[in-house]
Amino acid sequence: MSMFRTPLVLLLTLGVGVTTAHAATDPAVASSAAAPAVQGKPGLMSREDVTRILDSNRKIVTAQGVDERIKLRIGGIDQWLSIRGKDRRNPILLFLHGGPASPAMPEAYTFQTPWEDYFTVVQWDQRGAGKTYAANTEQAMAPGMTVQGMTDDAAEVVQYLRQHYAKQKIFLLGHSWGSVLGVQLAQRHPEWFYAYISVGQVVNGRRNEELGYAFALREATAQGNEAAVRELKAMAPYPGTSLTLDRVGTRSKWEMYYGGLAYGRQDYQFEDDAESLSPDYSKADLAAIGKGSLFSLEHLLQPLLAVDFDKVTHFDCPVIVYVGQHDYTTAHELAEKWFDDIQAPSKRLVSFADSAHMMMQEQPGRFLVHLVDDALPLAQKVGDAAPAEVTRDR
Repeated sequence: MSMFRTPLVLLLTLGVGVTTAHAATDPAVASSAAAPAVQGKPGLMSREDVTRILDSNRKIVTAQGVDERIKLRIGGIDQWLSIRGKDRRNPILLFLHGGPASPAMPEAYTFQTPWEDYFTVVQWDQRGAGKTYAANTEQAMAPGMTVQGMTDDAAEVVQYLRQHYAKQKIFLLGHSWGSVLGVQLAQRHPEWFYAYISVGQVVNGRRNEELGYAFALREATAQGNEAAVRELKAMAPYPGTSLTLDRVGTRSKWEMYYGGLAYGRQDYQFEDDAESLSPDYSKADLAAIGKGSLFSLEHLLQPLLAVDFDKVTHFDCPVIVYVGQHDYTTAHELAEKWFDDIQAPSKRLVSFADSAHMMMQEQPGRFLVHLVDDALPLAQKVGDAAPAEVTRDR
C-alpha cells in the first residue's frame, strides 16, 4: 500500500491510474522476473551466472556461521525464512518487511551482508508475500490475513528463533508495514526483545495519507507539473471518506516521483533491477511477489489505513526510531512526534539527512553504523555477542 511501493506496482499491473507520460520511468513497467542478459553472446551473462557470482561473493565460510533458507510451519501454513550471520554467538535481528507483501529477502543482498558481521539476520516472507505466497493456496492463507493474525505469525517466528538458537532475547526491526506488526509484538511481548527498532514507522494511516498528499501537491505545484497537479486536485479533499486502491495509488505515484520514497529519485527502478538479480529468489519466486501483493491488499489495505498508534507510546523494552528526513511514504513528522511521546526504558531517534523511506539502501553505511552503535551494545552488555576484534595501540 502507500506505506511502501506496492500499490503503484499493482495499479500498473491492473492498468489503473497511471499516465503514459510517466510509465516509462516507473519501477513496475519492467518485469521483476526478467533476466538481464542473453546467453551465448560475448560479454553478456545469464541471470544464473549473475546470481551464482553474487551468492559466491557473500558466501558464509566461518566455522560459527549460519546460512539457512528454511520453510517452517507457522500459523498453519508454510512460511519461508532466510537466516544468515557470520557467528551464531551474535544476537539475532528479525527484519519485518514492508508492503503489505513486499518482501525484503530478494533485495537484502544489496545492504545486509555487512550486518551479518554483527548480527544473525532473519528475513521472513510474511503470510501472502513472496516465497510464502508461492508455497500456499490463497484459501489456506486467508484466515490469518489480519493485523492480529500476522502478529500471531510473527510471535511464532520469534519463538522459533529464541528456542532454536538458544536466545533469551532478540532485536525486532519493523520497516514500514512491518512496523505495524513490530509495535503490536513489542507491546505484547517486550520481554522477548533487546529493542524494538522502528524504521519508516506507520503511526497514523489516515494522517499519513494527508501529509503524503500535501507533499506531492506542494512539490508538483512548485515545479509546474500540470499533469500531477490536475490528478492530485481531482482527488480533493484527500483522503476523504473513501480511500480506494486507485486513489491511494495516485497519491503514491506522485509522492514517489518527488522523492518521498527514495530521496532524489523519481522512481524505484534501481530496486526492481536489484530484485530481479536476487540470489535468494528464483524467477518463480519473483513472479509471486505481484500476485501476493494483490491478494494481500484485498485483506490488509483498509486495516493499514485504520492504524492509529498516536496513543500507543508506552513500551517496556528500549525503542530505537530511524527516520529519513525526506520520507513521505510514512511521513517523518509523524514518527518524530510519536518518538517525543514514547515512554520506554531507553529511546533514541536517528534522522538520516539524505534518505527518504529506504534508509538501509539510501545510506547503508550510516545505517549499519547506527545499528552497531545504537542496538548492538544492548546485547553485548549481557554477553550475547561474538568477541570483538583484538586491537593494539602503539
